[in-house]
Amino acid sequence: MSAIVQRAKEILLDPKGTWPRIEAEPATAQSIYVPYVVALAALAAVCGFIGLSIVGVGGFGMSFRVPILTGLVGMIVRFVLSLVMVFVIALIVDALAPTFGGQKNPINALKVVAYGSTAGFLGGVFSLLPSLSILGLLAALYSIYLVYTGLPVLMKCPQDKALAYTAVLIVCGIVAGVILGTVSSLFGGMGTMGMHRGVGMGGASGPGEVAIKTPGGEIKIDTAKMEAFSKRMEAAAKQAEAAQASGDAQAAAKAGAGVVAAIAGSVQRPVVPAADLKALLPASLGALNRESFEAENNGAMGLAISSAKARYAGDGKSVDLSITDTGGLASVVAAWANVTSEREDGRHIEKTYKQGERTVHENYRKDGSHGEYTVLLANGMVVEAEGSGLPPATLKAAVEGLDLGRIEALKPPAK
Repeated sequence: MSAIVQRAKEILLDPKGTWPRIEAEPATAQSIYVPYVVALAALAAVCGFIGLSIVGVGGFGMSFRVPILTGLVGMIVRFVLSLVMVFVIALIVDALAPTFGGQKNPINALKVVAYGSTAGFLGGVFSLLPSLSILGLLAALYSIYLVYTGLPVLMKCPQDKALAYTAVLIVCGIVAGVILGTVSSLFGGMGTMGMHRGVGMGGASGPGEVAIKTPGGEIKIDTAKMEAFSKRMEAAAKQAEAAQASGDAQAAAKAGAGVVAAIAGSVQRPVVPAADLKALLPASLGALNRESFEAENNGAMGLAISSAKARYAGDGKSVDLSITDTGGLASVVAAWANVTSEREDGRHIEKTYKQGERTVHENYRKDGSHGEYTVLLANGMVVEAEGSGLPPATLKAAVEGLDLGRIEALKPPAK
């Protein structure tokens, strides 16, 4: 198990016993940030991207997805601003220490904020299911408790002043959060922190897995992939630090792109051209003829996305059929977490389940007025049919009729 996962478990389950060990550890700002804060901040940002741009917001017959390019930019902005916010609040913790009878210590202040934020960052996992996004709020509240228990140990404030110290920091955190959300929204990002009652932290549900059970389903995190991710982030961050110290602007820009690539999961790979994806969309779906199509190749900060979409209509019925190559984010989208859930009432059915290495999401109104059938393929490709006036079987057939095995085997052009 990675050091990141071990430390997160320690601080969440035994904060009072863990803070003295954290205080005794020699540290620098670099060692605190890399890989711990960087990995957790990236995890929250990536989960938010998947939830908003892949899974979608809503349910029970209504849904909304942030466009993938917009979501990608928002993910990177939120990641960077999260790192900045940790540093800013640490400065405030240090500056306020004497006011509450404590001792100024910049490194200890950064430790308090970095490790105290663990619950809030991990609460970002619930962004994978936007319907559970309120669960992130409860996680953030637990982070307040973590900071409260850490202040007397690391900042040496009297225990009877720790509550007031924490209260002031909460206000500062809210202000910083508002600023973070405002700046993020300028780039099209959307906040996705949240929570729900009845959350269960499960043990390993498989080799190297940690499961989180919620009323809306189960989320699984592969700790082996998390460890590999943290190593990539550490290497990329060290390269960026060295480039910045050298004063070489081009080297720094290249190193920054390397950090983005680390978030993406491996390398900044090219995507299957949108024209090739468009060629896979049929001229008709049964009695429905293709009325329009669009094909786009997009990129942001070195990460490429391609997509093709066609609309089919006839006799008052319609289907939007799309294929998206998530590019450099493919390994993140496909492998970071598995999400399963199921909900039903008298009018709607919504479920997300695994089908081998693929993830399937179905969302229908029982009267057939609206439905969605989405498949996330093992290679990070997303295939979706969204229709009106058609039974679920028709939407499923539209997706599977594209030959998902062939799409899964598609390779981007060589560089």
